Amino acid sequence: MMQQHSERRPRIMTIEELAKYLRLHKSTVYRMVRDAQIPASKIGNQWRFRKDVIDAWLAGKEGGTTED
Repeated sequence: MMQQHSERRPRIMTIEELAKYLRLHKSTVYRMVRDAQIPASKIGNQWRFRKDVIDAWLAGKEGGTTED
């Protein structure tokens, strides 16, 4: 079976896409980035998020504490 193009390389998300994916407000994502609470990369003056890294980060949060 042939893989889809998007599955061959990491999916990169913007702040807006990540906020929608996590069902959070954009300002909440900005705060989490500022406070280094979420894995992110800054490219130029824009933040980017790898979906596989975010998924792993979320998996690590399951069953954890509610520390913010």
